Amino acid sequence: MSDTPLDIQLKTLPNSPGVYQYFDTNGTIIYVGKAKNLKKRVSSYFTKNHEYGKTRVLVKKIANIKHIVVETETDALLLENNLIKKHQPRYNVLLKDDKSYPWICIKKERFPRVFSTRRVFKGGGEYFGPYTSVKTVHTLLDLIKGLYPLRTCNYDLAEAKIQAGKYKVCLEYHLGNCKGACEGNETETQYNENIKAIRQILKGNFKDSLQQFKKQMKQLAKDMLFEEAQKIKEKIEVLENYQARSTIVNPKISNVDVFSIMSDETYGYVNFLQLSYGSIIRSHTLEIKKKLEESDKELLELAITEIRQRFHSNSKEIYVPFEVDLGENIKVTVPKLGDKKHILDLSLRNAKYYRMERFKQDKIVDPDRHANRIMAQMKADLRLSEEPRHIECFDNSNIQGTNPVAACVVFKNGKPSKKEYRHFNIKTVEGPDDFASMEEVVHRRYKRLLDEMQPLPQLIVIDGGKGQLSSALKSLDLLGLRGKIAIIGIAKRLEELYYPNDPIPLYLDKKSETLKIIQQLRNEAHRFGIEHHRNKRSKSALNTELETIPGIGEKTVVELLKHFKSAKRVANAKLDELEAVVGNSRAEKVYNYYHGNNN
Repeated sequence: MSDTPLDIQLKTLPNSPGVYQYFDTNGTIIYVGKAKNLKKRVSSYFTKNHEYGKTRVLVKKIANIKHIVVETETDALLLENNLIKKHQPRYNVLLKDDKSYPWICIKKERFPRVFSTRRVFKGGGEYFGPYTSVKTVHTLLDLIKGLYPLRTCNYDLAEAKIQAGKYKVCLEYHLGNCKGACEGNETETQYNENIKAIRQILKGNFKDSLQQFKKQMKQLAKDMLFEEAQKIKEKIEVLENYQARSTIVNPKISNVDVFSIMSDETYGYVNFLQLSYGSIIRSHTLEIKKKLEESDKELLELAITEIRQRFHSNSKEIYVPFEVDLGENIKVTVPKLGDKKHILDLSLRNAKYYRMERFKQDKIVDPDRHANRIMAQMKADLRLSEEPRHIECFDNSNIQGTNPVAACVVFKNGKPSKKEYRHFNIKTVEGPDDFASMEEVVHRRYKRLLDEMQPLPQLIVIDGGKGQLSSALKSLDLLGLRGKIAIIGIAKRLEELYYPNDPIPLYLDKKSETLKIIQQLRNEAHRFGIEHHRNKRSKSALNTELETIPGIGEKTVVELLKHFKSAKRVANAKLDELEAVVGNSRAEKVYNYYHGNNN
């Protein structure tokens, strides 16, 4: 730990590119960052007024600063990446060093073997990959073995040993999968020609193999060897089918890395596509947990460095959705149209699908994480001061004519809490007045919660536009709750969200999780309100009908409903069942009213 005060440390920082490390009072590294200019970047932490809480906490904890000066921005990126992975500082995004991906190896030996492996040894051969899918590795190896007979044995096929007759051909030779190099049935030159073609296939170039096979097929057909020509034709079809599945852009686009980013409040998702000869030879999406509200640019720069290191990419050009600083050795292209833009859009689609899949998985595997993510997103999207863990939505759009009612539905952590739903029969409003009805139910709801000292919601959603919102606000004013609970109105037609004292509505992305939850709230409130309205109307109609039966008074109606529970059951009851409750005379009157007097 340095005893030098922080202000002195800041003043003596160099104006050079490099990496800075923040330490707390215990000497623990808590943050690593890179900078084009160390002095400017580090000083900004102490001079800016940070809106984001975690950044303020980080700055308060900094007790010591160390820095490493490097020559270029590229060096700074690589060093930052390695230090984050090594120390996993508390306030940095999480980067996990994953070395368990499979590779395809062409072994460095006479008559090289081709196989998959998860272990990479320097000088042990040529390695292609790593591949993010084992299925891809198996598909490629099956393709290669179907096209080119290769040995699978681990014999040391030194020329002297072959000439001495040390080895005998195995079953693979008799099955036609190997040409028997161990007994000298295949020359090293012939075998290496096959390895050369395999190397090109693994790089994504099928052109040479296709040309060679077509040439062979024509020659065999010319020599009247039609059976052998047919076998070569089948190999051509296999290769062309594989190429058709893998080629998706202009074949001239070769040796290019494509990166795109999709992010929300808590995570960033960076997709990587590697292109060779117009084919995608690799696809991978990296999920990064945010710690300090990092920008998409910061996340993408860090992810590009990590992914290229992880997958040993040496591509000189990358396609990205916006400008990034990666040093002078990489050409950065931001495509605007054509094939390049098409492949960038494909990458973004992959990132979006990955995010959606993670959402679905979280719902099942980790519902708390899913809820936390949605709450953070809603807080940001709706410009709230706190997460809307408890939301209440009011609807009285079903008030038409008789039996005016309203509904309040409650969501906790983004999910319906049905036991807390409430119906309201409108008491103080004459006729169908939506605004006055909204004012009444909002006042009744929150007066009761205050009187009973129940927890208040963080967000109120009003089904309606400016008028409905204003009515609800009057009630919040009367109760002294204005400004203590966030409140918005959602208009039906274009899904505009209205805020108090703001004439301009907010429009959310139609596919956003936030809008989906607000729509679900509104639809649930509407359904719940209409259900109650229907029940009330039908109950009222049946009750009225019972009271209109000649000779039947209110006392008899109450007795019947107490026993049969509903007017519908009274109407369907048999005569003897009715007699058991209200006696012969009244039972006959009720029975005859519903079934007619057949005597």
